[in-house]
Amino acid sequence: MNMKTKDVQKIVLAYSGGLDTSVILKWLQENYDCPVVAYSADIGQQEDWNAVRQKALATGASDVVIRDLKEEFVRDFVFPMFRANAIYESAYLLGTSIARPVIAKEQVAVAREFGANAVSHGATGKGNDQVRFELTYMALNPHLHIIAPWRIWDLNSRQKLMDFAKTHGIPVPVTQKRPYSMDANLLHISYEGGILEDPWFEPPADMFVWTSSPEAAPDSPEYVELEFEQGDLVAVNGERMSPASLLACLNGLGAKHGIGRRDIVENRFVGMKSRGVYETPGGTLLREAHIALESITLDREVMHIRDSLVPRYAELVYYGFWFSPERQMLQRLVDDTQVNVAGVVRLKLYKGSCMVVGRKAVNSLYRPEFATFEEDDVYRQADAEGFIRLQGLRLKIRSMVGLTAKN
Repeated sequence: MNMKTKDVQKIVLAYSGGLDTSVILKWLQENYDCPVVAYSADIGQQEDWNAVRQKALATGASDVVIRDLKEEFVRDFVFPMFRANAIYESAYLLGTSIARPVIAKEQVAVAREFGANAVSHGATGKGNDQVRFELTYMALNPHLHIIAPWRIWDLNSRQKLMDFAKTHGIPVPVTQKRPYSMDANLLHISYEGGILEDPWFEPPADMFVWTSSPEAAPDSPEYVELEFEQGDLVAVNGERMSPASLLACLNGLGAKHGIGRRDIVENRFVGMKSRGVYETPGGTLLREAHIALESITLDREVMHIRDSLVPRYAELVYYGFWFSPERQMLQRLVDDTQVNVAGVVRLKLYKGSCMVVGRKAVNSLYRPEFATFEEDDVYRQADAEGFIRLQGLRLKIRSMVGLTAKN
């Protein structure tokens, strides 16, 4: 896209108030000669929103929009994803991935409200976020112009960014920059880049700002009960709260006991491997409890089919296809499995571990009288002989014709 194009009449920028998006805000004004609306989404990252607003205005934003999306984020994005037990590459609970579509969705809405015909973001050309933002824009308003400064400008180093900021009167942080990048929301905090790019390097103890270290966690375990209805968390220790309040409550409990730290080398959508360190305290508790409740409420074959689709579902979230028809199709299937996932799970929290120690449900498929080793009237052990003979028939035939099984 030509940076001087006159097709762009007004831009909505996903704005955080940091150095990068502050520079982008000014750069867009200079290169497109049009109003730029600075838009920020509050998804639980604990910002000084008044300071963000003032900085955006001081940098030349025509308008500043700050939207509180915490409840929508948890209710319509986090909870549906956790109904699917989504996890990327068996380790990552998708805290950054799931935040991008809710931010971009509201950005498209802001563009409509302000009559803007272009949107912009501060994601780099090497990462996953550019894909997540732009696929959402395309899915929700294919007519918007998309401007990705990191892919087209020449400000390709931190020094150049700082020089641009100083030249244009944009405040430059004077404190020592963390030797890694951070991204936070109500579901997690991520750390990557800088000193973490060496996968042999252990993250420094003072890097973690949310969870206690397991060593420093309380010396006594704590029990917590999570109640679910149709696969969604509805109460903690018997207290019903809103979705965002429930997740915040779990975050406090998990963080207190040093739960939810993960150190991962993952495969980015764009092709390279990346090392990330994550804190997801509440999400870790939520997933463990949900899986435990499903163990007594889901039919075996339904569970196995759903589980076979979890890697695909997680990939769609990670890659940015939240608003794709295939993710929506999978969500309908997942949600259908959750109708009877209702009950209570008791967790024991202790020094970094989250142990399931109890589960109960009105519609539980677990029946002690069927599973017992004692005599019962439902299952006849003699029936197992025919069952096993039929299961083994093909193995016997294979052996009889001389095809010896190999390890």
